[in-house]
Amino acid sequence: MHGWIEHRREDGERVGWLRPEGDSFVPVDLLGRELTGPVDWLTGEETLERAGIGYLADRYELLLDDGRRLRVRLTEVSTQRIVVKKDDFGAIDAPQLTYTLPFPLPDTLRPA
Repeated sequence: MHGWIEHRREDGERVGWLRPEGDSFVPVDLLGRELTGPVDWLTGEETLERAGIGYLADRYELLLDDGRRLRVRLTEVSTQRIVVKKDDFGAIDAPQLTYTLPFPLPDTLRPA
């Protein structure tokens, strides 16, 4: 994260960072995923704008220690951690089962 340059949309919402790499920049989303290889500044900004933040509302699968996959949703994303909870499909009486993961997105978490 040191040296990464925050990029925000016109409305002020952060959509990611541009990570310097030589004379180029690598666009990185809010989950810490590199969206492309090294590109120029403008292409990096455009890439982050196109990616947006809609993926934060998507369902994901978490690989558990026993090899099972659990369908989860993101509940907190920061540069310190990513918190997911078991996808309860909106049931208000379902028990809350959460997992705290490191940033950037670990290989054990992937889009469903």
